[in-house]
Amino acid sequence: MPKILVAEDEEAVAAGLKDNLEFENFEVVMAKDGEEALSAALTVNPDILLLDLMMPKLDGLEVCRRVREAGHTIPILMLTAKSQEIDVVRGLEAGADDYITKPFSVRELLARIKAALRRTDAGKGLSRTLRIGEATVDLVKGKVERGDEVFALGHFELQILKMLIENAEVPVERNKLLDVIWGLEGFPATRTVDNHIVSLRRKIEPDAKTPRHIVTVHSIGYKFVP
Repeated sequence: MPKILVAEDEEAVAAGLKDNLEFENFEVVMAKDGEEALSAALTVNPDILLLDLMMPKLDGLEVCRRVREAGHTIPILMLTAKSQEIDVVRGLEAGADDYITKPFSVRELLARIKAALRRTDAGKGLSRTLRIGEATVDLVKGKVERGDEVFALGHFELQILKMLIENAEVPVERNKLLDVIWGLEGFPATRTVDNHIVSLRRKIEPDAKTPRHIVTVHSIGYKFVP
């Protein structure tokens, strides 16, 4: 039975999430603020973290950063009432794997959770470290070292990067990335891929505005250039 840590400070929303997830046979651990969420994430070994962006004591971004800094690679899904792209990108840069904007349907949330767990299982065989330009990418720990900086990769970022590398120099369509990585049940918009690409470039490329390795192929998608 997968264990889900739900960090949500709104009582009504938290109760609804707990009931629906338990109905779907998930084991649910609840946290009502950022400090509780961080402590639970580091001690109860959840399979996935459902993390509200705005919480008392520590916000979701800070919790996410600290979980990644502690070396935990569990999938983190950010719940946010904000739809601005900057908040989405900030979450991905902090190490979040996916995001879902309130209000959302239970069906969509379950699809995102199942997709995250499915990709976690698929990535367990990764055992390589590779060099991309000035960056060293650890495909096991999900980390990028570039100069003196260290960045955490989310699970979906890692899967996008791996898929692009496996098809080096060949354009990969956005829809293919959506289908293979998120699955047909995932309900992600095309911007989901684009936002993850933005975050990947900021971690890997020396100049994210002029990428050399994760290149846009207009009207198609993206390709990896070694």
